[in-house]
Amino acid sequence: MFKIRYAALLVLVSLIGCASSPERSREDDAVAAAQAAVTAMEGGTSTQGGTPAGRPTASSPVTVSKGKEPAWVSMPDGVYDRNVFVTAVGYGADRNHAEKDALGRLVAVFGQSVQADLKTITHYSEAVSKGAVQVSENTVVQNAIKTSAEMDSLIGAEIEDVWFDSKTTYYAVAVLEKAKASRLYTDLIRSNERIIDDLIALSPEEKQSLDGYSRYQLAATIADVNRVYANVLTIVGGSTVVVGDLKKGDTYRLEAANITKSIPIEVRVADARFNRIKDAFASALTKQGFRSGGTNSRYVLQVRVDFSPVELPNQQNKFTRYGIEANLVDTQDASVLLPFNISGREGHLSLGEAENRAIVAAEKKINDTYGTVLSNYLVTLLPNHK
Repeated sequence: MFKIRYAALLVLVSLIGCASSPERSREDDAVAAAQAAVTAMEGGTSTQGGTPAGRPTASSPVTVSKGKEPAWVSMPDGVYDRNVFVTAVGYGADRNHAEKDALGRLVAVFGQSVQADLKTITHYSEAVSKGAVQVSENTVVQNAIKTSAEMDSLIGAEIEDVWFDSKTTYYAVAVLEKAKASRLYTDLIRSNERIIDDLIALSPEEKQSLDGYSRYQLAATIADVNRVYANVLTIVGGSTVVVGDLKKGDTYRLEAANITKSIPIEVRVADARFNRIKDAFASALTKQGFRSGGTNSRYVLQVRVDFSPVELPNQQNKFTRYGIEANLVDTQDASVLLPFNISGREGHLSLGEAENRAIVAAEKKINDTYGTVLSNYLVTLLPNHK
């Protein structure tokens, strides 16, 4: 339904641009290619105050040094001008832990808000990797984005050097170049604003659907990510972007909630004996913000209830096995959006009472579980695209 080309590609490449790992494998090559792409799109990099000697590039990966302790281990500002770079030194029992520690400490420099909100990038990464946002047919880039959700660091951050003390500890220095970050994050914010505009460019009919709901939820996530970027810009400087000028994700979440209120979902249960089962599902839908009931609804919860007697040897009680299948169907294309199944067995001295107990047990399971299942589905729901 929509394709986001250059703008999303910039976001994608930047998301994976901060990756660094102790073993230079194929994934590292993919990351290196992405970093090179960022440089190409920026028209090359220029560093205020000069570049530290021996600074690695995408084509010259960081190697572990030994011997005399480098000056950056104890005094990173003496090597990396604080007017030009934001730096942090980390350490660990191996290279991997040292690099992660350094990247984590670099994030901490920007405060708790940035540190916590970095998690919001994960959903966007998933949307890209699952194809909800079309970014590139390049398989190298697609493979690289799949690993980006695991990167808990700032976009544009790089491991500049790693040193082993030849005893027990590895040290790593993570660096973010301010001028480069300022350009990059400003471009990301503007690109993401265009992505949001594309997501919510819907007709009234398109909007009042689960796809419309998912688009507004994704727009909310991207808006949250934009505010993370803007908070970083307040530290690195050099940009006219102001956090207060950006819409909050809650603006789009509120509209998503309004969409659910306008979507009726009809609950269909063939046998009137099982109206309590029907009411349990209707209640769960209402708690998630949907309107239940109505006829000719686009979305229908088709419920099938099956009861069967169970013969158990040497048992005075009568037993009934129940099975309930509830499929949330989009009647527009007859697709099953969310399947749901529960089953169990209940007993009593009479078969009739055993069936009553089965209905009560099934009703409780629906009340306890269906709302959570539906909520989890809605959280992971991604926009359709054609």
